[in-house]
Parts: sequence; C-alpha cells; structure tokens
Amino acid sequence: MAAPVLLVIAHGSRDPRHAATVHALVRRVRSLRPGLRVETGFLDFNVPSVPGVLESLAAQGVRDVVALPLLLTRAFHAKADIPAVLAQAPPRLRVRQAEVLGPSPLLTAALERRLGEAGLAPADKSSTGVVLASAGSTDPEAIAVIAAIAREWRHTGWCAVRPAFASAAGPAGFPRTEDAVRELRALGCPRVAVAPYVLAPGFLPDRIARGAADADVLADVLGPAPEVARLLLERYDGARVPVRAVVGV
Repeated sequence: MAAPVLLVIAHGSRDPRHAATVHALVRRVRSLRPGLRVETGFLDFNVPSVPGVLESLAAQGVRDVVALPLLLTRAFHAKADIPAVLAQAPPRLRVRQAEVLGPSPLLTAALERRLGEAGLAPADKSSTGVVLASAGSTDPEAIAVIAAIAREWRHTGWCAVRPAFASAAGPAGFPRTEDAVRELRALGCPRVAVAPYVLAPGFLPDRIARGAADADVLADVLGPAPEVARLLLERYDGARVPVRAVVGV
C-alpha cells in the first residue's frame, strides 16, 4: 500500500521570502525521505492553494493524505481555519490532520542552532539572556505553550529566557521584543540574544528584528533547519499510524 501523501500547509504571505522558505523546508524534508511524496499548499496569498492541491491529488487517484499544519502552536488556524478547509476535500480522499509542530525538543534544538550560527558559543549560555520572540496569539493554549517553552529553556543554562510577542496586542505579562531586551539588560545579563520562534520571514518576523535593535545577537528564523524537517516527518509518522485499541484496558 502506498504511503499517504504529506501535504504541508503554510499560511502564505505577500512577502516572497515566506514561500521561498517554505519550499526550502519542503525540499529538505524530501531529501530526508526520498520515497515520500510531499506537496505544499497555502491558505492565503500564495499558490497552490490547499483546496487546489487536494483536488489535484484526488484527480490523480491519490486516496490518503496527511495534512500537516506548518504552525508552531495550536491556535485559530490549527483549530478552525485548516479543519474547515480540509472538510471540503473531495470525498474520495481520506485526509488526516497531523499535530502542529510545537512544542518539541527539536524546535528548541533548532533555536539553539540558529543562535550558534549567529555567533553564540556553548560557553556563552550562562552569560546570555534570550528573548524567545514569537509572532503572537490571543489563544490561551498558545500563550501557555510559549510561556512553558521559555521556562523550560531557561533551565538548560541560559542566564535568563523571556517570552515576547511581535504582535501589537500581546497578552498580559508578554512584552514586545524590545521591552524584553530591556528587561534582560536590567536583570544584569551581560549579553542579550533574540531568538525568533517563527518559521519563515514576513511582517511579524521583521517586527521582531526591529525590536532586537539593541540586542547583541539576532538569530535567523527557524526556516529549513534540519531539526524542523525531522519534526515534520515525526508529525507525519504520528498521523499516518492508526491508533490500535489495547485489549483488556
């Protein structure tokens, strides 16, 4: 039996860097598992659209699809937008929605990779405060996840880790990137780094970069980091394997 097609679902953006980064990530996923068919669909702004890809797959005789949201938290897109789009898939397709990417130790590893590429050495951790800068959300579950990641990451040796939101209206207790940088300075961290917890460039990542103007280090977006590509395959495998009932439980 053929393996389900992996359909990576990205939000889309008017910024051409967004789609280019998504495609680079998908190419890395294909390189890690050459026999797997991987397609890309966008919710908005870019082509191909998710409905268009699903129609094309059905016309080609594909029967099984794992739809993987290219999202770091379970917020509105994962809970409402994507399920609504997938519900309109051709009836001949069996579509399973995979879990969002975060949280995962692989994402933390990707964050550390990007900070290393920006010039931080492992010996710098204890003297460096990190701003975990995400795009932002009003969803309580997503907010709690970002806060938990920051708390857990702090215990790996950093001077301090503070979550921040790029969106103008962040939740109570979540500063903007520039405010989090100032907070870490006030704490006495000798060095401050900003780690964007975002997958691809665009409007909000650019806002994070502007907010990092007074930081010592600004890491790149996660993009096609090897850890992110491995995580996509991990989520795909988790969605394609049926859950078996345990006898006697």
